[in-house]
Formats: sequence, structure tokens, C-alpha cells
Amino acid sequence: MKKVISVSLGSSKRDHEVQVPILGEDFLIARRGTDGDFEAAVKLLGELDGEVDAIGLGGIDIYLYSLKNRYVLKEGLRLKQAVKRTPVVDGSGLKNTLEREVIGQLAEDPRFALEGKKVLMVSGLDRFGMAQAFVQAGCRMIYGDFLFSIGLAKPLYTLEELEHYADKLLPLITELPIEFIYPTGKSQDKKDARPAPFGDYYREADIVAGDFHYIYKYMPSELPGKTVVTNTVTRENLKELAQSGVKYLITTTPEFSGRSFGTNVLEGVLLAILRKTPEEISPEDYLKLIKELDLKPRIEILN
Repeated sequence: MKKVISVSLGSSKRDHEVQVPILGEDFLIARRGTDGDFEAAVKLLGELDGEVDAIGLGGIDIYLYSLKNRYVLKEGLRLKQAVKRTPVVDGSGLKNTLEREVIGQLAEDPRFALEGKKVLMVSGLDRFGMAQAFVQAGCRMIYGDFLFSIGLAKPLYTLEELEHYADKLLPLITELPIEFIYPTGKSQDKKDARPAPFGDYYREADIVAGDFHYIYKYMPSELPGKTVVTNTVTRENLKELAQSGVKYLITTTPEFSGRSFGTNVLEGVLLAILRKTPEEISPEDYLKLIKELDLKPRIEILN
């Protein structure tokens, strides 16, 4: 049996474990949260090193991308370097392949008719492939990277703006402790009541897209008729989204036993199937395997 484990800086309340057959082989897939304890994550990574087929990093990225540049998060790299033998991924390989494919599929689905829709993307730099795909589908964009990560009241509206500010600010942001820019530990379990314009950005959008923890942290209690495109949702998250009036929930990763895992987990699964190191895998390798597995977005009609 192949084993793929995600070590997350997020809440342990979101832990989940499944056994599933994939391409005729059994997989144990699990998430292990460390409640924001960085040293506990380093320790757990060391214990798993050499004992599993692939490790995903959750609650943190190793890399952030703009159109031309790649930026390394200091703490993400430190976690990666805690592992010496087992391949480690952060999901960025699938964010630039699978998630592009998902938006392309939605663009062809008459239920969503993406052209002209307004999309609030909570972080374009975390999912630059998805951001580009929405633009290519003819959507009108609001990028909340600085709103959601550092509380800077400056929404961005074009990829060019996003690129410009990324090159100016990311060299500084990537040096910060992760809890300064992303919900970790128990903060993933609670909302942060922010005044307008946070709620206004949600309300004026037709689609809210991106990392679920960012979406949830500042989400208004009412989002009637909205479409949410994300991943890493639990059954409890589904209930709350339904209660808020969200019409469609779309997860870019498939459902395993009632749970959509993060892209880092699915990338670890693909890595184990391909039996290559992350450096050896090309976007074409991922796309070929995605098609072989017939991976489709999970679409839930909530209201």
C-alpha cells in the first residue's frame, strides 16, 4: 500500500484519513495538522521521512509564482529541508495544471457561463494558474492578495497589477513568519470579523475563488446565489456554505470519503504514481496523468 501524508500547520480538527484504490493500487491518504506549531511540524516530517511514499505540506507554500518569477517562502523551504529522503510537494504543480484545467471545464459548462462574471480571487499569487485561466475565460477580476494576507486595503484588478506589486512586495513578504500572512492552527476554525470593504468584495462578486481558509476567515454570513471555487472543505464547511446561501461549491480536487483534500495531497498521490522526484515531473506529466485518472472538479449544488 502506498502512503501519502500531508503535514499541515493548520488545525488538527480538520484531520482526515482514507484508504482508496487508484489505478489498481491501494493508497492510504491522510492529513495531520499541528495546530500552528512549527517545531511540531518539523518533528513530524522527520518521523515520516523515508516511511511514506510522498509528503505534502499543508497550511504553507514553498513557492509563490508571478508571471515571470518564482518566490521562495523562507518557512516553507525550512519545512521542505527537514525531509531528506521522501519527496515533498506543496501543491504548486497542480495549481498550475489541474486548476487551469478545472476553470477551462467550467467555462464550457452552461451553468456557469464564466464570460463577464466578476470573480473575487482571495489570492492570485497562491494560484496564478487559476488566476490566468479566469482571465482567459473573460472574467472580471478582483485580486485580494494584499487584503487577505497583510490587511492592506488595496484590491487589484488586473494580472499586470498583480505582477507589479508581487515583484515589489514578495521579496519582503516571503521572509515573514507564515502566521503573519496565512491562517494557521486554531485561527482556521474561526472567522475574523472585519468591517467593509471585506464583505462588500464578497457581495459584489459572482464567484469567490481560492484558498478556503482565506475565504472562510472573512466570509459574510450571507452569500446568496454565489459560486465558490476552492478545495480542502469538510462536511461542516459544506453545511455552513449552504446556510449562507451559496448556490454552487466547486472543488478542484476530487472527493475522498466526504472530504476534498488540498492540492498538496493530490500532488503527492500523483507523485507516488509517477515514481519520480518533483524536479523530474513536467506539467505535461501531470496533465497526462490527470486525464488518465479522469479527474473532474467536484460540483455540489447547495441551494
